[in-house]
Amino acid sequence: MSDLASGPAAGQTVTMRARLAAAGLRRAGEPARPGAPVAAADWGGAGAPDSARVAAARSRAAERIRRQRQQMRPLAWAFIAAVVISAEQGRPAPGLAGVRLGITAALAVCAVAAAVGLNPRWAERDLAAQAAVIGLLGGGGVALAALQPHGATGLAASLAVLIAAVRLPAWPAAAAIGAITAALAAAVALTGHPAAQPAIAVTLFCLLLAVTGRFIGRNGESQDQTELLMAQLHDARDAEAAAAALAERGRIAGELHDVLAHALSGLAIQLQGARKLADAEDASAGLRAAIARSADLAKEGLTQARQAVGALRGDRLPSVTQLPELVDGFRRDTGTNVSLVIEGAPRPLPAEAGLALYRGAQEALTNIARYAPGATAAVTLRYQPGHTTLTVENGACPSSGGPAATARDGGPLAGAGGGHGLPAMRARAERVGGTARGGPHGGGWLVELDVPA
Repeated sequence: MSDLASGPAAGQTVTMRARLAAAGLRRAGEPARPGAPVAAADWGGAGAPDSARVAAARSRAAERIRRQRQQMRPLAWAFIAAVVISAEQGRPAPGLAGVRLGITAALAVCAVAAAVGLNPRWAERDLAAQAAVIGLLGGGGVALAALQPHGATGLAASLAVLIAAVRLPAWPAAAAIGAITAALAAAVALTGHPAAQPAIAVTLFCLLLAVTGRFIGRNGESQDQTELLMAQLHDARDAEAAAAALAERGRIAGELHDVLAHALSGLAIQLQGARKLADAEDASAGLRAAIARSADLAKEGLTQARQAVGALRGDRLPSVTQLPELVDGFRRDTGTNVSLVIEGAPRPLPAEAGLALYRGAQEALTNIARYAPGATAAVTLRYQPGHTTLTVENGACPSSGGPAATARDGGPLAGAGGGHGLPAMRARAERVGGTARGGPHGGGWLVELDVPA
């Protein structure tokens, strides 16, 4: 007899990569763009979709960044106003000729670059765009400091240093900050008197802004990464719980395999011996047919046992797509005149809903063979908007006078059941939010299951 056990459910377990990522022991990916949240750790392979919890964490992080950038917009206008006012009050003042024209051009470049660089939408652009705006702002600030030594020295260039520290990755930020700070210090040293003290002052001021900007950027990234890792950790714990439940189901499936393999194997051997004994003793045709049918039932029980064990191990469950095979097998095994009608456009159903309908049809057909042998039967599956209905109906048993007599007298298997078929069917339907009912109908019996799928 073939083994009832199915293959291991490897896809259900938690990968070591996921556990390391959830524990924070695996390096997170680089941000997709400056200022973006840190990427989540890879779950089971590249391109794996985020869970709902991780996606929600990403959404909160992105919303927090957008809110912080919106709050920075007043700073842009305040900075532009401060640069324009200080340039107007500085010496030489902006104009349209000579050095004054250069001051006007540098002032315009700084104002436009600051307005663009502090715009929330521009902050979502790629690294090259960010670096270009920072370069324009820094270059304009250095030119303004060189052309107007008696103004607000270094104000525009220092803002470029701050934006670079917040927005750019570490090495590009260090290069931009170093270049702007060195150029600004050189411009101040060449135009200032005395030269050393102003140059040292602007250098220290730029370094202070650089450290502050990096702290602000890293603090935001750490907050986003912590939130993402917490979401991943909750996902990992859920996956661990699911894996533990699957392992327990596998253990139960193994126990069922051992019990059913022993019992059904023994039953099959006994039935084979009984069939040979009936042939040797020239038993009646009815007895030989009953023994043959019992052997078929043993095979069917073995098949159902395999499905039950497979369900415990996470295998694909029977569904309404297998109703034709079920009806054909019932017709072939019992000789019952049973028909199958499918109304509406077939569509995929959830696994539990499809299983409830399949098991309901299976139980109803078994009851027909048990209580109304020889009666005609009809199985109808209706796909309706928002729900699916299964109806199994049989006429009166030819040897009885109606449904009451059918249930009371029935065939030779009428007393074989425990009377729990309909309650079990109803419980299975209710688990998926559906209903099940059964009762006399038109001289026979009607069973109807309805599931919201």
